[in-house]
Amino acid sequence: MINFKNYNEPLLEAKNTHMTHIEDLVLDGGVKGARQAILALRALRDMLSGHAKSPVDVTVKWDGAPAVFAGEDPRDGSFFVAKKGIFNADPKVYKNHDDIKADTSGDLSKKLIMAFDGLKDLGIKGVIQGDFMFDKSDLKGETINGQKVITFHPNTIVYAVPYASQLEKKISKADVGIVWHTSYSGGTFETMQAKFGGDIVGKLKKSSKVWMVNADLDDLSGNATFTAADNLKVTKLLSEAGKLFQKISSGVLKELEGNKELNLVINVYNNTMVRKGQRIKNEKKHAVGLIKFVEDRYAKQIDKRTSQKGKDIQISKRDELLKFFSKNNLKNLENVFKLQNYIVDSKLIIINKLNKLNKIGTFVKTTSGFKVTNPEGFVAIDRMEGGAVKLVDRLEFSANNFSKDIIKGWDNPN
Repeated sequence: MINFKNYNEPLLEAKNTHMTHIEDLVLDGGVKGARQAILALRALRDMLSGHAKSPVDVTVKWDGAPAVFAGEDPRDGSFFVAKKGIFNADPKVYKNHDDIKADTSGDLSKKLIMAFDGLKDLGIKGVIQGDFMFDKSDLKGETINGQKVITFHPNTIVYAVPYASQLEKKISKADVGIVWHTSYSGGTFETMQAKFGGDIVGKLKKSSKVWMVNADLDDLSGNATFTAADNLKVTKLLSEAGKLFQKISSGVLKELEGNKELNLVINVYNNTMVRKGQRIKNEKKHAVGLIKFVEDRYAKQIDKRTSQKGKDIQISKRDELLKFFSKNNLKNLENVFKLQNYIVDSKLIIINKLNKLNKIGTFVKTTSGFKVTNPEGFVAIDRMEGGAVKLVDRLEFSANNFSKDIIKGWDNPN
């Protein structure tokens, strides 16, 4: 089970401003992170196999923008809306239209003003966070695969709802649409703790001006239930992951977590594969290739410096980082990449099962029309401790996100 109380400190931040891909916990969370990733996938396997007592909840990761916070300022009780600047050392919150206009502009300013007007009468207690999905001007009538639909396109994914359906009628009446996924409690913005998932909408007043839903999955029965073969496949993968985890040096995992420059470089290096739409197939070659990646990365930094002192600083940083790549550490790094692959293989089986529960059409828009895609992904939440990790098919969603052929919501001319 996903159970953070087994560890001395949480792996996830108390604020939902960034969520880790489950396979990246191996790099970002050290020994605790690698163990957490395996345990989380076991809990998801058990849940999908019908174990009612599995301590994990799952929410859908909607592809909205911007992130919106709303609620009561703990300092004076007044209503506000905010962006992620809410958790700055000097919290940035907007308590009227003038506050919004002074700090934002264009479409963002318009959306925050509409959110402010729509949310202020919902009786929000505490602070809640969601994804802004649309305002009225974002709703478009389209015909996709011969069906009339209403679409909204906040980011990379286009959401499509059948025309004249009950859902479409509710959406079309609304001024704004928001999916709520996190609530916060605490005496100050600085000390607030996040609670992922749960029935946020049920605690709010209803308003035809605001279409809002929880990010929770409604039903995990039927199509989303694992067969015996599914269960066996994931169990075998996680068994191999567990065996490999035992072979990896705890010192190397701690170094990958604690050495921020090394951690950054490896994550950037791995993301080059995602941008290419490729999996890491040869883990040994990938590990060795990291050395050249480091050398090339620092060569660019050295060339940018005009003074010898500046160049020497970058040379020193490069040489210090390259000390990590001993023969023994390279073998451990190879096993780290193998462990990540076992986690990704398990994750994809789970995602493919959860995708069958998708109730709203999801597409990407290209210059030649619409192409069917899956939801952005899902979030696994520890029901007991409140921690969360995201499960995303990065080769699909992230490749769409990086692709120049996919029209994004913010650059859609229509």
